[in-house]
Amino acid sequence: MNQNDRELDEIVRIARAAAAIVMDVYATPFTVEMKGPGDPVTRADREANALICSALEAAFPGEAILAEESVPAGDELAARFRQERVFFVDPLDGTREFADRNGEFAVMIGLSVRGRAALGVVVMPTTGEALAGRADEGGGFAFLEAKDGSRRPLRVSSVGAPADAALIVSRSHRPKELEPLVARLGITRVVPCGSVGVKIARIATGEVDLYIHGGGGAKLWDSCAPEAVLRGAGGRFTDLSGAPIDYAGPGLKLARGIIASNGALQDAVVAAARSELG
Repeated sequence: MNQNDRELDEIVRIARAAAAIVMDVYATPFTVEMKGPGDPVTRADREANALICSALEAAFPGEAILAEESVPAGDELAARFRQERVFFVDPLDGTREFADRNGEFAVMIGLSVRGRAALGVVVMPTTGEALAGRADEGGGFAFLEAKDGSRRPLRVSSVGAPADAALIVSRSHRPKELEPLVARLGITRVVPCGSVGVKIARIATGEVDLYIHGGGGAKLWDSCAPEAVLRGAGGRFTDLSGAPIDYAGPGLKLARGIIASNGALQDAVVAAARSELG
């Protein structure tokens, strides 16, 4: 485990500062607005977004930032995608869970380099845990930093048979189109959970083994940080066809879905997805 990664340490610090803002709001009465159908937002989202963007601009001047609550449009969005390094910020992943006060939400900052997830930090505000990692062709590294600052390496499970795997799924909107795929794989252990970041964190810690997302509402800031952490912990992260997630645009949506696993399951799940989903 790399203990001397100043860039990663700075991003952990920024994400933790945003998590403190999120918890300050969580402790008070707050209102939930709707940006669109099924797309809630709160004061916590906006205030954490502002803090993260300001802190990233100060620490990494001139680098591109794409954050959920301050998305540029048109030419400016395209210009940011063209940069070699792009920060993807989800200031409060799991706003619905935040509003429901069930604890399953996260603050996420990811960095893509040349279109690939390279670094990620996922902070769980209610537990004070921060998961952080770097992904590279050599495997990278990942660790969990506890509330007291102590760190331990992260490592995924070794489950190799899909029928033995624990699948983590959305608590609020489990897609019906994935049920035939789950049945084909013989999966019977299904764990509901909110927030993409929290789901992937639980794979990275070895609590569960697999997550499948059929596409639709998720965007690149939902996946960049968790992907880097998971791959750093030894897992794999692709779209439903088995291709890497492309963070170089032109769009923000994860239209081709996600398969995230402990790595040992990935090939079998991708093969089944190709057969079942086309």
